[in-house]
Amino acid sequence: MSCDGYIATKPPAPGVGSNMTDRTMEAWRRSTRAAAPGDLQRSIAIPAHGFLRKLLAFGGPGYLISVGYMDPGNWATDLGGGSAYGYLLLSVVVLSSLMAMLLQTLSLRLGIATGRDLAQACRDAYPRPAALALWLFAEIGIVACDLAEVVGTAIALELLFGLPLFWGVLLTAFDTLIVLALQRFGFRLVEAIVIGLIMLIVICFAYEIIAAKPNLGDLAAGLVPQSAIFRDSGALFIAVGIIGATVMPHNLYLHSSLVQTRQFVQDRGGRREAIRFSTLDSCIALTLALLVNAAILVLAAATFHRSGLTQITEIQDAYKLLTPLLGGSLAAIVFAIALLLSGQNSTLTGTMAGQIVMLGFLDLKLAPWLRRLVTRLLAIAPAAAIIAVAGEAATGQLLIASQVVLSMQLPFAMVPLVLFTADRRKMGSFVSPPWLTILAWIVSLAIIALNAKLLFDLLT
Repeated sequence: MSCDGYIATKPPAPGVGSNMTDRTMEAWRRSTRAAAPGDLQRSIAIPAHGFLRKLLAFGGPGYLISVGYMDPGNWATDLGGGSAYGYLLLSVVVLSSLMAMLLQTLSLRLGIATGRDLAQACRDAYPRPAALALWLFAEIGIVACDLAEVVGTAIALELLFGLPLFWGVLLTAFDTLIVLALQRFGFRLVEAIVIGLIMLIVICFAYEIIAAKPNLGDLAAGLVPQSAIFRDSGALFIAVGIIGATVMPHNLYLHSSLVQTRQFVQDRGGRREAIRFSTLDSCIALTLALLVNAAILVLAAATFHRSGLTQITEIQDAYKLLTPLLGGSLAAIVFAIALLLSGQNSTLTGTMAGQIVMLGFLDLKLAPWLRRLVTRLLAIAPAAAIIAVAGEAATGQLLIASQVVLSMQLPFAMVPLVLFTADRRKMGSFVSPPWLTILAWIVSLAIIALNAKLLFDLLT
């Protein structure tokens, strides 16, 4: 034990010692276990040569992360923002996506440099009561995210097959079996399926935007942030919801773990290369997520807001109105298919995030089916109860509220992440440069300030 009360970790693995000084090892209270889920730690080989081959080998984790940035919760906030305020909140979508790219870069940097995911880092750095509190906040965020997936998938089933929403919510409990079945066939297959679903969603919205024919001048103006967002409490509420739907706390835990599935060389050069390629993978994937989110808001602005329909908060209403506004039923069907794909895609990554958070914070490994079932039931219960009492009209506000809850949980993952990656004792030579740390703090404080303003407006 060192003089500052920290307990040194176990000796580093071969090839790592040259990059990790004794002081760096002593910066953690305790040693940690492998951060990648299950037996996936360093399971995917990286070729020794070829930029494109390396990029393809490192590609995957960023796309799994991007799924959380285009889940059904995003649909509700983007549809509500686009119908009520036109293109005004488009700048919020863009800025929140850039915030996400920054924070995910810090997340993958932490995982590659320290061999810990964010949950393990919190457990290894903080006293147990603090770590347990952070774990509780993380679980609340995961349940809120899962709530959006439950409601979104149930809505898609209702739109496509006429299944009543209440029964669709209950049916989502069984998608646990789909997730577990896919995981048995290997991590690369899961990544391939996720990437394929993302591409289908992109194609669906490309068709929708072509059919909607948005005003390009108004669209360009919406890319510029405007003070009207802060003067209107309704716009601010949706803006915070967009941030919560875009910058998702569980993705910060997930990304720092998934990057460790790659079998990169465990020395300074190998880690630096891994950070570079993983960052590129993340930015490309999150750019696709940005395009999808922007497309949803633009679709709502170009169809509903332009037609004077400014109160579209329910996905079902959007589906019903797309046919008369755009002509033909194909636009509405494509919209519903994209929603179903989005919900199922998010379920895949939500399962992994839940496993990583519980194992990282508590060092507790539950059977995957049990962990998934508990999380899903915690999401199903409030969704089913609210729909049974308030009816289907409450689903839009339920989705937006879930994203606001996510935004409220974000600082509890974001602040430790920024602190860890700015600490040279913990990160060694991979510590964030000052400009990156300053930018990360600006983003973090901006999100915290928005949350505080929203809480003040809600309580007064």
